[in-house]
Amino acid sequence: MKITLTLLVLIAHTITICGQTKAQKLKTDPLVIGEQLELKSEILNENRILNIYFPLGYEKENTKKYPVIYLLDGSIDEDFIHIVGLVQFGSFSWINMIPESIVVGISNVDRKRDFTYPTSNEKDKIDFPTTGESKKFIDFLTKELQPFIAKEYNTNGTNTLIGQSLGGLLATEILFKNPETFDNYIIVSPSLWWDDGSLLNDSPKMYDSNKSIYIAVGKEGDIMEKAAKDLYDKLNLSKRENTNLYYNFFEKQNHGDALHLAVYDAFEKIFTQKDSIKH
Repeated sequence: MKITLTLLVLIAHTITICGQTKAQKLKTDPLVIGEQLELKSEILNENRILNIYFPLGYEKENTKKYPVIYLLDGSIDEDFIHIVGLVQFGSFSWINMIPESIVVGISNVDRKRDFTYPTSNEKDKIDFPTTGESKKFIDFLTKELQPFIAKEYNTNGTNTLIGQSLGGLLATEILFKNPETFDNYIIVSPSLWWDDGSLLNDSPKMYDSNKSIYIAVGKEGDIMEKAAKDLYDKLNLSKRENTNLYYNFFEKQNHGDALHLAVYDAFEKIFTQKDSIKH
């Protein structure tokens, strides 16, 4: 009798354990943070993939409008996901670092082509054989992409650009030549060595004074570090009234990992400053 009871207890215990460890999938739903779309560009003569993040509660039918953050190197396997994470975190009501924002990640096709202007340096031409089409890409941004985003989504007209490395070079070129394209520029580890640093010899075009510019660089060697600091110094000499200009050197980061911390720091400085001005 004791043996029988023991066996029954063991069997019941085994059934309980099996029941506890055999989890059942009851329901699956897509994990949605926005949408991905393909946009035909007549200027570039190619299709471009856009990854678009929407704040929680975004509905096209609502009247609420949002600022837009444009992200170069915005592919899913590049910088889109982790920058979106910073935007979501920073816009939580209990953090309140930045306003709720739409993020437009521009996936790359040929970043060496799109982010560089023509160079006279022969080594540049060898290393970057498709180089020199930044003007076309800037035209795509200003004449096709921004009007498309403004038409299709609830935007409030405030635009921020984030560019790192060659993307930082492009962001600097836009700031110098077409400054009104964006209200805020976040330029991280810009590759200003391009064409023997010729962009730093140019004078920035005059722009509306209500603008924020953030420049950062990591421990990336003398050429990169000096160029970023020279950019800051040049802009500081010519900045307009009410232009907010920031610079940060991340001595513990390098070219590969400076972006995340730099963008967080930029969000904190740019948007906190603008919020304090409003109040």
